[in-house]
Amino acid sequence: MPTISDVARITGLSKSTISRVINNHPYISSDKREKVLKAMEEIGYYPNPSARRLRGHTTNTIGVIVPRIVNPFFSYLVNSIEQEAFKNNYQVIIFQSNDLKDKELYFLNLLKNRQVDGIIMTSIENDWETIEPYMQYGPILLCNEYVNQSSVSKVRLDQMKGAYMGTEHLINKGHQKIAYCTGGLFAGYGRDLDRNTGYQKAMDKHQLSPNPSWIFIKRHSIEDGKKVVKEILSMNDKPTAIFSGSDEVAAGIISEAKENGLKIPDDLAVIGFDDQPLAEIVEPKLTTIKQPIDEMGIKSVELLIKMMNNKDSMVEEVQLPIQLIEREST
Repeated sequence: MPTISDVARITGLSKSTISRVINNHPYISSDKREKVLKAMEEIGYYPNPSARRLRGHTTNTIGVIVPRIVNPFFSYLVNSIEQEAFKNNYQVIIFQSNDLKDKELYFLNLLKNRQVDGIIMTSIENDWETIEPYMQYGPILLCNEYVNQSSVSKVRLDQMKGAYMGTEHLINKGHQKIAYCTGGLFAGYGRDLDRNTGYQKAMDKHQLSPNPSWIFIKRHSIEDGKKVVKEILSMNDKPTAIFSGSDEVAAGIISEAKENGLKIPDDLAVIGFDDQPLAEIVEPKLTTIKQPIDEMGIKSVELLIKMMNNKDSMVEEVQLPIQLIEREST
């Protein structure tokens, strides 16, 4: 039976280096990693937990990649995923990408090394062309994230519709100077593209052109929301309303606006996205776009298990409903 010593002999590397590759240690060069994995495959050396998968067994483990678990939206989503997975005798490992491409690939390598049976990605940092090759090692499901690819299953919402609804709601309230906050870039590609498009479509429909200074990118937290208001206060041409892609950011906007004597929504209307519990706690209560987080997690686990049990299962897309919840901030 092949041993780790055989792998070390073939590769010329130390057993400690081999062990670090097996355990997916981050500080190993890609050349050494590939060399070790190739040697393992050639001689048929598969350590646990890899061996269990390659001998026809599974780890009963699902990996979930989130950008940051401290964001309440992802905390609630992971909670739903974990509970549904547990009901089906699967355990969940949570990975935080922190918006880093290298870190995301490090986690995807756990699928390649058979340390998880499948992965749910709630965000994407790398180009799809970089991620897609990992699908040969096990199923990958996109949840709350969308790429225009027919090769991957998805559980998603119509994000474009949600942003359109929110922006048009502000327009119908009489606003023409509408700022926009996004967690990604305001560009024709990448994260939040659908939401960006929805915002722009609503503005275009009413022949409104936003001031470029009113577009705030890479905003994620309450503190980011507070910074948005500080920037607005320094402007000569100020927006009268803000559409935020996050309830957290919206809460920060409301807090800082009130600190500076602005009345919500008279001086500044605010709408968020997600309908987190804090939407009903902030004062005034937050108008927002509701995402069915629990159902999103349940459907993601159901579909991933289906894919893991049948590698020839068809690619599916599950689209869940989205709605505007009007409260006091608009």
